[in-house]
Amino acid sequence: MDHFLYRDGALCAEDVRLEDIAAQVGTPFYVYSSATLTRHFKLFDDALEGTDHLVCFAMKSNSNQAVIKLLGDLGAGMDVVSGGEYARARAAGVPGERIVFSGIGKTREEMRTALNSGIRQFNVESEPELAALNEVALSLGVTAPITIRVNPDVDAKTHAKIATGKSENKFGIPISRAREVYTHAAGLKGLDVIGIDVHIGSQLTDLAPFEAAYLKVADLTKTLRADGHNIRRLDLGGGLGIPYERSNSAPPLPTEYGALIKRTVGDLGCEIEIEPGRLISGNAGLMVSRVIYVKEGEDRKFLILDAAMNDLIRPAMYDAWHDIDPVIEAAPGAERATYDVVGPVCESGDTFAKGRAMAPLSAGDLVAFRSAGAYGAVMSSEYNSRPLIPEVLVMGDQFAVIRPRPTYEEMINRDTIPAWL
Repeated sequence: MDHFLYRDGALCAEDVRLEDIAAQVGTPFYVYSSATLTRHFKLFDDALEGTDHLVCFAMKSNSNQAVIKLLGDLGAGMDVVSGGEYARARAAGVPGERIVFSGIGKTREEMRTALNSGIRQFNVESEPELAALNEVALSLGVTAPITIRVNPDVDAKTHAKIATGKSENKFGIPISRAREVYTHAAGLKGLDVIGIDVHIGSQLTDLAPFEAAYLKVADLTKTLRADGHNIRRLDLGGGLGIPYERSNSAPPLPTEYGALIKRTVGDLGCEIEIEPGRLISGNAGLMVSRVIYVKEGEDRKFLILDAAMNDLIRPAMYDAWHDIDPVIEAAPGAERATYDVVGPVCESGDTFAKGRAMAPLSAGDLVAFRSAGAYGAVMSSEYNSRPLIPEVLVMGDQFAVIRPRPTYEEMINRDTIPAWL
């Protein structure tokens, strides 16, 4: 469920008409619903009620300061994968004890910053990282709390570019070597081994891969405890998918996911962490764009928008589907038209949809890309010297620009011409 509905024929974000935002902010832009973000976080939090747990928002899905603050104020932790994301979380007021540091390539400087400023744990991905973190912690005279990410060799049955739990993926250590690596980590004086971490992929629409992975984690927990390790925290990652296409069946609900967690690892007496991103932010955001031209091709019509692949790269990178709706609702019974929906970037890959049946549209009309709140703005760029597009947050009948569109001058002035040119 989201809070983007038609009212009197106009698509609204909560109580704000999207055409009113477009008139003030210009197009294209991203818009997020505070009510939807809040609802989705609480669904996960409530699903784990009765367990000692923390829901950590995966910031890589949407790292706008306003979004982080909204969720942090609700009690969310943050899952970060870079020093920049760590700095964003702290700047938004999230305390270090609610920040989990993931990622396979943490630098010593990132480790040092987190240890100095506060961290809940590092999810360590390799033996070289164990050595580096131990070295940094000892140099600071502190102990770094860690989980070790295990790769359970479970096929998440998702897109190849977002699968992370198979043996050929770059993430974690093979679960077959876990006992050996945990024994090694326990002997490093700068580390406190507190738990196990696992994450098998993103946009999962079936609970079976989660169950397979979590049962392996449960068995490993018992084995490691028998070896003398004090395993007291399980980080189970994220990855639960969202319905990008209306015609597809709905993925499992957070309540079902929570029940699965309780069933598979709930009897171990461990604190549970989960790291949802897409399901919290994905359907909480739209990208709104304006039609520049409707072009008649030899065998098709092109709907040319002012948004491009640099603004929303998911279709070009993953062949991803986004429902695209007119901001002004089509008249009942209106005959649909078929378009290739494209942007103005000079690449054939700048295509959002091919052969898409939609309400008939004309130059100047507004369209909204659904489910664009995750991996939208965070993956955008200034390719073709196109400015990053604004982000807007709505709460009830209020809206605010939470990332402005830079001017051409601001973009150009970030470059420096050497004195010798």
